[in-house]
Amino acid sequence: QVNLKESGGGSVQAGGSLTLSCAVSGTDLSRYCMGWHRQAPGKDREGLATIDGGGSTAYVESAKGRFTIARDDAKRILTLQMNSLKPEDTAMYYCVAQFRGSGGYCPAPRVFDGHYRGPGTQVTVTS
Repeated sequence: QVNLKESGGGSVQAGGSLTLSCAVSGTDLSRYCMGWHRQAPGKDREGLATIDGGGSTAYVESAKGRFTIARDDAKRILTLQMNSLKPEDTAMYYCVAQFRGSGGYCPAPRVFDGHYRGPGTQVTVTS
């Protein structure tokens, strides 16, 4: 079991950057696939990025080239660096994780549900 807690959200102008952090508690973290989701008002939750226990990453198209996911299991932290933010990036952002066994390999971000999810952090991008 893991517990997740996001931080780092806020309001930023279009074109700006934010780095979200997620504090992770639990054991055998390398066996967990971790990722980031977001949900805008009135829209379905959207998977953005995943990172497996070995550090391999995957992104949905809307995040490629702008967002970077990283993890440091020793420090128990997951991050999402977001650059060139757009008003359509406004949403609640969630850190998610799921036990996947040895290697913590991840499914595609678009279909990665994540058994565990943090309470979320709000990101607002103004034009």
